[in-house]
Amino acid sequence: MKTHPLLTILEELRDFDTALLANTIGYIDRTPAHEFYMGGSIQSVTRTLGPTVGVAVTCEMDTSSPEGDADAEGYWTQVEQMTRMKEPSVWVVKATGSRPDHECILGDGMAKTLYAAGCLGVITDGGVRDVAGFMTIPFAAYCRGTVIHHTALRVRAINEPVEIGGITIRTGDVVHANAEGVIKIPSTCLQTLPQRATQMRAFEHDAHRVLRRTDLSVKEKKKRVGKLVEKYGFAHCV
Repeated sequence: MKTHPLLTILEELRDFDTALLANTIGYIDRTPAHEFYMGGSIQSVTRTLGPTVGVAVTCEMDTSSPEGDADAEGYWTQVEQMTRMKEPSVWVVKATGSRPDHECILGDGMAKTLYAAGCLGVITDGGVRDVAGFMTIPFAAYCRGTVIHHTALRVRAINEPVEIGGITIRTGDVVHANAEGVIKIPSTCLQTLPQRATQMRAFEHDAHRVLRRTDLSVKEKKKRVGKLVEKYGFAHCV
């Protein structure tokens, strides 16, 4: 199998919505579904920007605890790290403060700094602010919602595994997100995913034409969709 550069794969994956990719992964890869899709607590607040595809750069940060001095050195280290990357990045931030509802990870000033370093967006279980400013950059945000302010920003760890939305993300993972949610793409199917997603899109188009018909019995619909599964090469997938 010919190996494609990661940047090429990321560019190709931008052509697909996140749900279709999740469906495709479910057919072609053995990774359990609960390990690669985030829960509904992580929502897009920049819904019109389209898919966000990039390489995760992980961080743990406290923006809500009352006590402690600011410590943003880890943030600036990661900005430098993103600047050196060949592929677009996505900042994945675990909120670790003592007041979860008060966590505000970034606003549009930090977003502009990150975007200039090659970062396309943020995924966090904290909040964000200045969403209107995000839209002008453009910078995508997937989070728990908006929060108007924060306490001192304290970076607790960088490039360590983080759990967000019920799944674990590591620096170097490929993440894909859109208005409906966030997934992590297993490395075991990354190379083949663009091609197989193209086939899945065609399969879903044909299958939906069958499923919406009112002149077919349930039995006939099941039969025809089964044949389409075979036609598009998913019959013997895991």
